[in-house]
Amino acid sequence: MNKHLKMDAPQPRVLDETRQGILGKGISRTEGPKKVSGSATYAGDNHPDGMAHGVLLRAGITKGKVTGFDESVAKQIDGYLGLFHGPKFIRNNAQGMANEAPVQPDCEVHYHSQPIGLVVAETFEAARDAALAIKVSYDEEGALVDPKAAPQEDQGGPDAGDLEADMGRADVTVDEIYTTEAQVSAAMELHGSVAQWNDGKLLLQSSLQMLKFNRNEIADAVGIDPENVRILAPYVGGGFGSKLGIGADAVSAAIAARELGRPVRVIMPRQTVFDAVLRRTETEQRVRLGARSDGTITSIGHDDLVSNLKGEGFTEPTSQASQFLYAAPNRKMKQTVSRNHRTPSGSVRAPGEAVGMLGLEVAMDELAERLGMCPVKLRLQNVPERDPDSGVPFTAHSLTEALKRGAQEFGWKDRKANGARREGEWLIGMGVASAARKNMLLPAKARVTLDGDKAVVETDMTDIGTGSYTIFAQITAEALGLPIENVEVRLADTDYPEASGSGGSFGASSTGSAVFLACQSIREEIAAKCGANDFTLKDGQVTAGGKTTALTDLLDAPLSAVGEIEKGQTSEDHLSSGFGAHFAEVAVNEVSGEVRVRRMLGVFGAGRILNEKTAKSQLVGGMIWGIGAALTEEAAHDPRTGHIITRDLANYHVASHADVPEQIDTILLEERDDYANPIQAKGVGELGISGAGAAVLNAIYNACGVRVRSFPATPDKVMAGLGAI
Repeated sequence: MNKHLKMDAPQPRVLDETRQGILGKGISRTEGPKKVSGSATYAGDNHPDGMAHGVLLRAGITKGKVTGFDESVAKQIDGYLGLFHGPKFIRNNAQGMANEAPVQPDCEVHYHSQPIGLVVAETFEAARDAALAIKVSYDEEGALVDPKAAPQEDQGGPDAGDLEADMGRADVTVDEIYTTEAQVSAAMELHGSVAQWNDGKLLLQSSLQMLKFNRNEIADAVGIDPENVRILAPYVGGGFGSKLGIGADAVSAAIAARELGRPVRVIMPRQTVFDAVLRRTETEQRVRLGARSDGTITSIGHDDLVSNLKGEGFTEPTSQASQFLYAAPNRKMKQTVSRNHRTPSGSVRAPGEAVGMLGLEVAMDELAERLGMCPVKLRLQNVPERDPDSGVPFTAHSLTEALKRGAQEFGWKDRKANGARREGEWLIGMGVASAARKNMLLPAKARVTLDGDKAVVETDMTDIGTGSYTIFAQITAEALGLPIENVEVRLADTDYPEASGSGGSFGASSTGSAVFLACQSIREEIAAKCGANDFTLKDGQVTAGGKTTALTDLLDAPLSAVGEIEKGQTSEDHLSSGFGAHFAEVAVNEVSGEVRVRRMLGVFGAGRILNEKTAKSQLVGGMIWGIGAALTEEAAHDPRTGHIITRDLANYHVASHADVPEQIDTILLEERDDYANPIQAKGVGELGISGAGAAVLNAIYNACGVRVRSFPATPDKVMAGLGAI
């Protein structure tokens, strides 16, 4: 049985009528016991018989060509098995949903520390030592690593009305430059792969997010039919975009394993991950706002300069939220891309909004200040009724409710004038920012099999720590009326139906919809067996026509169905987005410039919440990322080589426990998005970071009157502002 739905019209809220009562509850992750006991097998935990170890050899120049390798010393190391390189090697990870091999430069070097070969030995230590012993010769060329000095491409952007003219006649304007430094995903689990061949077929156990695309990417890279590739990724210890596409670890392991005729394992050390996996680009943003004296915004301009390697199609969508978050008849966005020789850039959690909303929402705070207006009121006054660019209506839109509810719960009415609240040498302030993240529906399939009162879910969807195992079990248990312990979820095997993959906050709602559609097909079969369309499924029993029967008695054979979802007309004639509001209170030390976040609150509307606990965990995680972006995270580059010099978690400062307040709370608004998908859900994984850092930065200004526009707001920048005051 199959059930295919193209989302051309709103669907009935079936899950509001079911009776199991499991969906939406804060159920702990079903795979949790395996993870805490160490029995969950991540990519690097697989050690097949005869496995050899590989270490990536990386370029010591920024641009040029490799002209030779001297292995003479390496060959003397006990256990050395060889150096593998050549035209099939890739220079960087594939971009998300690339579906084909990334650039394979052969002997060319395009950025410092680019993978150029794989050293393989019987042990990791021997491979590491051999890699250090190999001498590489180059024909070096000049490189441009400064984004402003490198060639720039004008990408254009949305343009409506007359921004320049309106800015000239507006009562109050903001025209400021905001900058963000490069960032990295820094997932807890390192990138790694184990490759083995059998009769011309590749089995790849790897840390990846989107298997249906990854299979085609690795097949294209090594030159085989995708049907001869099987990928397994049952547990992934974080990705945040860095594992969307196939990486050098997987391709090099596959090449070496085929040549050696034995399994090869490649795990990137943390420094290699920083050097050679896609980063988030640095940005320079010019934000322009024009408004009447009553606070009505009439102009929004958002120009940005980002960077990437030549040949990479991805560019950070910095102004994405600026295009629809606030109403204004005059609008202009422009993106410029610097083609330099830094580590290539790609998707990192909430690409676009994570950095673009820092600029936009700080500018909104500056506009409120110049208007002499409450920042919450300014935002409320300019919430649009329709998408300002396309004119189509929004689906469920909770920004107004989020701002009002957040202000009330956070105690916004107690906010003081700038610099007016003091506790010893600490100055205290509050800040606010809106949150927005566009919602997407991607093609996805899932198979559900009901055998008596037990069900099995199968799809190649991954769980990157976001709760896919649990959410799909809840959807199935709810739709088929089963206790959750009676549902087994099998994920991340390319032998299963093709899911959307994990990324872009579309995984749970897209693949979850496919799971739901499969369950719907099974429900229709149950209805036929009951002879009644009006029935209830609960606790493994079906009730119809006043009669209750156990599913084990009703079904004489297993029922299996594949659900398939794809976007349709609803995505054309409506704009679906998650919305929310962030509130932050900070303390700024007037002696050291140190900033401490004392409390945060996020209020969000994200459609149907599938699991309250995992949703809140995702949102809080995003808010913590916002703290890092505002205060600490900076991937610094050597100005001579473009090489990332903050290459590990000792030097790249993610927000740690001590940086995060004990009081960091979320409120989930009751919402259903009927135009999003048949389960009326929207993504949350990236909504939590969108705008979060801006609330912290705006709180700094309220605390001490220092407006930092170069992020992160490290103590030296705060002190410079305090000194100027």
